[in-house]
Order: sequence, then structure tokens, then C-alpha cells
Amino acid sequence: MATGSRATHPRSSVWLSERKAPKRKGDQQPVGLDHVKIIAATVRLLDAEGLAGFSMRRLAADLGVTAMSVYWYVETKDQLLELALDACMGEIVLPAEAARPAGEPEQPATDEGRDWREQLRQLTFEYRQVLVRHPWLSPLLGEYFNIGPNAMAFSSAAQRVMRHSGLPDEKITSALSLVYQFVYGFSTIEGRYSALCRTLGVTQDELFREVMGSLEDRPEFDESRRTMEASRGYSVEEMREREFTLALDLAIAGIEALRDAP
Repeated sequence: MATGSRATHPRSSVWLSERKAPKRKGDQQPVGLDHVKIIAATVRLLDAEGLAGFSMRRLAADLGVTAMSVYWYVETKDQLLELALDACMGEIVLPAEAARPAGEPEQPATDEGRDWREQLRQLTFEYRQVLVRHPWLSPLLGEYFNIGPNAMAFSSAAQRVMRHSGLPDEKITSALSLVYQFVYGFSTIEGRYSALCRTLGVTQDELFREVMGSLEDRPEFDESRRTMEASRGYSVEEMREREFTLALDLAIAGIEALRDAP
């Protein structure tokens, strides 16, 4: 490496930052502002306008302060988005047993309380709801480390649930990857479709019927129409619930088969 050159580092994380106070001398902490209010306003603005409509200036206007007041609390927009991401991960309700604090010994549990399948279903349901409720989360999950306290609590709970399945430790990561990626993909599309319908001012069923009606005379969609016949009479929401539940059942069956394989 040439003398004086600087090593390239990956993007830092707010969770790895040691900054606790403003760097500029003479700065005065804004009155009536704190991390909780800023993060709540960030989530609210992102829900309303998405990532494309979000800016520090727009956030400051929403809070009724100057942009510099926001920078008193966070160094960059990236750090604020990381905080908002973890705040939303905190909306996930963890199974009681799986949410045991790290280091605390496991307590005897009934068979019902230790049913890893139901705990996994709860985790996937909660994860799906968060991703659909906040469609802007999906792209951020690929942009940031996602190592905040709420994200790590979710990750630890999921690992404990999967360990209760009886899978050996070396297979737990792969099994969770299957579940995580399934929920991520399913929920991302669901959230995008819902957001599109809001933008167009139509219901999800109205848009679905319009699209399907326009494909009736298109031979390249024959197979898709035959498949959709099995869902005739169901609403979009009902179809999604059936598809999600069955797909998760298939994933659980696959995990059990892998666990029981010689």
C-alpha cells in the first residue's frame, strides 16, 4: 500500500459509534427534543412518504426545529435510519420462553410451552407484520448491519426457538436463513402491493381483479390462470394468508425432515 494512503473501511454503524455528545464547541442541546421524539418522527415520516421522500430537512420541518438541531443527536442520516430500523424491530413480540434474557438459565417448560413450531410461527407472523407495516424497512435490511438491541433480541430468540427443534447447531443458521428469506420476500411484495394500491386509490381486490381481467385473452398466462382458479372466490388477503401459512408449514416440514435424516 502506498505511503499515506487510507484503508477502506465498511460503513460504520451507529451501534458501533462512541459519540455521545456534539462535536462542535458552543452547541446548545435543542429544547424539547430527544432521541425518542426524533426516531418516532422519522418512522412516521418514512411510513407516510417512504425513503424517497425522507430527508433531514424534511424531518426537521416536521419536528419544528432546524436541521442542525437534529444533527445534535445523530451524525448522519444513515445513523438515523439505523435507529429507526431497530425501533421498528422492537415492535416484534417475542415468544415468552424464547425471549429469555441472555445468560439466564433455562427453566423447565411444558411440552406446549416448548413447542418450537408455534414459537416459530409467532416469530414469522410478527416479522411479516413489521415488514408490511413499514415497507421502507426491506431495502434498509440490505443496507445496514442491523445489530441494534431489538434486532439482536429477535435474532437470539429465533436461534433459541430453532435450537428447541432438535437441529444440530451447524444446521441452525441454514434453517433460519430459509425462514428469514421466505418471510422477507413474501412480506416485501405484500407491502409493496399494499402501498401501490394506496397510491392508486383502489382496494387490493379491485386492482387484482383489474389485472386478472386484462390477462384473460393472453395465452402466455394460461398456466397462471389455471393455478389461480384454485383461489377463485377468495379475497387477496385470504389468498395471502393461505399461501403464507402453507409455505411456512412446508418450511417446518423440511426442517423436521432435515433434523430426522440419518
